[in-house]
Amino acid sequence: MQNKGKDGKPHIGIYGRRNNGKSTLINKLAGHDIAIVSEVPGTTTDPVKKSFEITGFGPVVLIDTAGSDDSGTLGDKRAARTIQTLNHIDLAILVITGNRFGQPEKKLISEFNKLNLPYIIVHNKSDLKRLNKNTRALVNSCSEKEIIEFSSISDNYPEEIIKAIRSSIPESAWKTPSLLGDLLGYGDIVILITPIDVQAPAGRLILPQVQAIRDILDNDCVAIVLKEKEVDGFLRKTGIKPKLAITDSQIFVKADASVPGDIPLTSFSIILARFKGDFDLYLKGTPGISHLKNGDRLLILESCTHHVSCDDIGRVKIPRWISNFTGKKLEFDVVGGLGALPRPINEYALVIQCGGCVITRQQLINRIKPAADAGIPVTNYGMAIAWVQGIYKRAVAPFLKIDDSSDDYL
Repeated sequence: MQNKGKDGKPHIGIYGRRNNGKSTLINKLAGHDIAIVSEVPGTTTDPVKKSFEITGFGPVVLIDTAGSDDSGTLGDKRAARTIQTLNHIDLAILVITGNRFGQPEKKLISEFNKLNLPYIIVHNKSDLKRLNKNTRALVNSCSEKEIIEFSSISDNYPEEIIKAIRSSIPESAWKTPSLLGDLLGYGDIVILITPIDVQAPAGRLILPQVQAIRDILDNDCVAIVLKEKEVDGFLRKTGIKPKLAITDSQIFVKADASVPGDIPLTSFSIILARFKGDFDLYLKGTPGISHLKNGDRLLILESCTHHVSCDDIGRVKIPRWISNFTGKKLEFDVVGGLGALPRPINEYALVIQCGGCVITRQQLINRIKPAADAGIPVTNYGMAIAWVQGIYKRAVAPFLKIDDSSDDYL
């Protein structure tokens, strides 16, 4: 399974022992054969992502995993990869068969609970053996979930399972809220300041810029897209006073100088921080930049993988700006995608998360959860840049009331 969550559709993971019928269940949910089915235990060896539409629910990304009871050196590695997928999903389906419920299932339920992950339990192959009272009691000893009986032989359509998916999966996973809807009214004008430099993809805009344009249009407002050198002349010649200005975080200083102070100004990254991330956590964590010490190590999390330019925002500019701002000798680790961290989270003094435009909100929240649990300050690309460039207060002002007497702007 790729570690990049490039699809914003709900992610559902299928878990259970080998030969429990997980792949058969996937095919039933999809309405056609998209997973290999075999009587040989362990046919699915690694997590595999499959995108399809569940009739009666909608489009999803389903993750087919290896058996949780896999053994041996390779089996242990496959089981570990299965556990890692929990950080990438919005809902888990635990499949049991033959009234087998023991340590593998208890371990998975424990992991679900640690992550506050919604899950449902399916007793599969019920045509061969129905769920008995003893198994139900074992399940109830560690879970309050109802157990759904299902048979791919006698049940043509998994209606009960789809009903459970619809009621269990978080609404935030399948309903797309507005990026800016609470800030805008009908006909408002928004200017988007988008530099076209060496990091800009050839012939197109980056995803956060496209998402912002679409959201502005969806809210019956007007989007005006400008390069940074055109802003001063445009505002002067037209006399237009936009309701909001949104800039690429890398040119915050230029945008701050060009956009009059009575026009709210923020960045694409900060909008995404509020939309997908834990905005309150970022607000609390950003001032931690000013408390860094010599020798501190910072973790920079990029949720995508991309070609690295000579002046890359995450790998070059942010480390340079923070080092210059603090005057400290700092160490930086950069991790792209949703891969494993190079060292324990408690070795970091600060975590800086990108906007997360290519992953789901659940994936992003799970990505920063270890730092939050460990009490390590967490911030966002745009908020960190605004802090070190002295315009943090203005950059977050559109989204909250700020106490002018507070140094931390919390």
